[in-house]
Amino acid sequence: MAEADATPVRQSAIYLSLAGKRVLVSGGGSGIGEGIVEAFALQGARVAFVDIQEDRGAEVASRLSMADFPPVFQACDVTDCDDYAATIAALIERLGGCDILVNNAASDDRHSVSDVTPAYWDERMAVNLKHQFFAAKAVVPSMREAGGGSIVNLGSISWHLGLEDLVLYQTAKAAIEGLTRSLARELGGDNIRVNTIIPGNVQTPRQMQWYSPAGEAEIVAAQCLDGRIQPVDIAAMALFLASDDARFCTAHNYWVDAGWR
Repeated sequence: MAEADATPVRQSAIYLSLAGKRVLVSGGGSGIGEGIVEAFALQGARVAFVDIQEDRGAEVASRLSMADFPPVFQACDVTDCDDYAATIAALIERLGGCDILVNNAASDDRHSVSDVTPAYWDERMAVNLKHQFFAAKAVVPSMREAGGGSIVNLGSISWHLGLEDLVLYQTAKAAIEGLTRSLARELGGDNIRVNTIIPGNVQTPRQMQWYSPAGEAEIVAAQCLDGRIQPVDIAAMALFLASDDARFCTAHNYWVDAGWR
């Protein structure tokens, strides 16, 4: 008998309730967003996603073209709320509705307090917070017509830890948790659920630019679990929260951080 492979085989859940669901994802061209787009596409969902990185978005759509319903990509700057609302409307029409919205787009550029200007404040709030509200507003009519839906907002562990050089990012991410609870109350009567995923430090190409091997080792040492969190781990939570299995989950935060403290 051949020696068994010591590497565990990952078996992902299949949510039958997600098959054919109409999903919109922002920031789906790379990192966590790319993992979320792929995960929903492999569940048989009809996915449309936006990203400011036109080349990256097109590459993701091409890579997943073998899915039962190949994802639809549209280049878009989510900070332009009028353009983003028009893009969402066009994608909803193309999908035939919207059952699930994943508000993922964000930018964690480092900055010092002394360098922040009013214009930079507005720009950071636009890319990290404002678009989440207006995307939710844009999909509500379609979700009401469908009898309900799920909105998943991406928060961040950063403000819970009080990390350095991220004041505006952390301010926006803290506000997302308040936005989630408020929208969940306002939209619950329409059977629209709203939740926040709080990722820990996820190993993506963007995050790797901030951390040396020594810095990564410090993160893992601060976690309860060994290893580096991957986009697929965040996507797994998004799938659950969007599925009918989570039908009574709303207004709360769901942590995927390996116990980082």
